Amino acid sequence: MLRSVFRLSRLLPRGVVQSLLRRRAAGRAVCAALYVIVAGVALAACSPTYDWRTVMNDDNGYTIDLPAKPSSDERQIDIGGIPMTMKMQIAEAGHSVFAVGTVVLPSDDPQMQRTALEFLRSGLARNVGATPDAHATQIPLAAGGQVLGIEMTYSGKAGANQEQRVIHARLVARGRHVYQAAIIGSKEPPQEQIDQFFSSFKLF
Repeated sequence: MLRSVFRLSRLLPRGVVQSLLRRRAAGRAVCAALYVIVAGVALAACSPTYDWRTVMNDDNGYTIDLPAKPSSDERQIDIGGIPMTMKMQIAEAGHSVFAVGTVVLPSDDPQMQRTALEFLRSGLARNVGATPDAHATQIPLAAGGQVLGIEMTYSGKAGANQEQRVIHARLVARGRHVYQAAIIGSKEPPQEQIDQFFSSFKLF
């Protein structure tokens, strides 16, 4: 069972939070903390298994496969001087956290979308002090068709102990929503698990 503990991170700019997810101790190693994505997820995961299930989020307009029962949370962030809410669904498996964050923008103005996407992209990069391997990708729509997004991979050191972290992420804007789907781990997840997560991510 996971529980999120949020507090402001001194490593990130205004409105950016960190989260430490803890697993009950019974016979398990203590999970290490990681300062990560602008949404505020932080964890070196401990569970070795993947138990995939499809999660439909009607409120925020997406469906995705997650490798464990997800927990949910939300936090206030600041994008371009405007307070906003990022809602999260988070699941832990293998040596990774699988997370989807959604921000509802004040409008669907393209400049606002670009500002929010840059905010998320730069937050990821700052966490591991690395420039991503990034390229355009197509994010499928549940009803058919696609929308243009960004696919990125980061690798670097994070946290007070400067531990190695690998981040795979996709960012996309659709209407008033901006999405960040990410896998954060202490090592590279199996490729089939990466593919399962990202190929299942569809927008309504």
